[in-house]
Amino acid sequence: MLYPQKTFIVQAFLAFLLVFASTVMAQDGTIYPLDAPEEPEAIPLGTGGVDDQPAPETWFRQWGDPMARNISKATLTPFLPEPGKANGTAVIVAPGGGFSWLSMGNEGWEVAEALAAQGIAAFVLKYRLNPTPEKLEDFSAWMNRPRTPAPPSSSEATPNTTTPRPPQRDLSNQLEDAEAAYAMIVSRAKEWGVDTERIGMIGFSAGAGLTMHATLHSTTMKLAFIGPIYGGMGPVDVPKHAPPMFNVIATDDFLFLGQTGVIESWYKAGIPVEFHLYQNGGHGFGLGNPDRTSNRWFDAFMYWLEVNKFLAAK
Repeated sequence: MLYPQKTFIVQAFLAFLLVFASTVMAQDGTIYPLDAPEEPEAIPLGTGGVDDQPAPETWFRQWGDPMARNISKATLTPFLPEPGKANGTAVIVAPGGGFSWLSMGNEGWEVAEALAAQGIAAFVLKYRLNPTPEKLEDFSAWMNRPRTPAPPSSSEATPNTTTPRPPQRDLSNQLEDAEAAYAMIVSRAKEWGVDTERIGMIGFSAGAGLTMHATLHSTTMKLAFIGPIYGGMGPVDVPKHAPPMFNVIATDDFLFLGQTGVIESWYKAGIPVEFHLYQNGGHGFGLGNPDRTSNRWFDAFMYWLEVNKFLAAK
């Protein structure tokens, strides 16, 4: 959908072979270069750039999925339902990638297309990122560098610990991008068929962190619901008017570690919360991977939205 179509059959076939070959090779986790796809529907959010960002935005492919890094100009890409199918609900989709890259296919476009098929207006947020090495080989080496295990914290702790929460990460750029995305959807709600009382946000990994950060700290976003998918599970201070939450993680995800703090925080605050802890799925499964119990989470999410009256047309 977001890649340019070739005019001639031979060109299309050759392009298919190249993509197929790179996808097969990339299944081992190796990082491969990728030309930046055309994004004709992407709308600049005008939120500025990134300090100390000399490298241009570049793309790569890993695990068969397109990824973007060194993003310094945020955009919003609408995925609208077919005419007559829209129900008025909208969702901002925030891909993950540790705030250093974005999994645009697996956790962005594919999710948005699945939401649009259910009558939901979906908007993929390509938010600004922290700088990474300009050369792909340097970036790959940086990605594969040895890491010293972090000490336990509110997002990485054993169950029932009283470890103090770590300092808040600076997400001012990302929050500004999310707020600009929300404001744009509100301002163009009539054009896009959106009920401004039914705008939610769903995020994956770091995108789940951004979703939570916006919920806890934004003074302009009035989200109707949130869906942090395999994000941090530490306890938080829940705002008085926090939205209902749908939360998903697998037991073999490195972010889980037996924690349910964020779920308990929502429950104790008296805010509706639904929690799906899956036997397996690992981290970064997007809509799902074969032979994992977590593969049905999207169906559960749709049913949760239905029961909470977000899929009924208005």
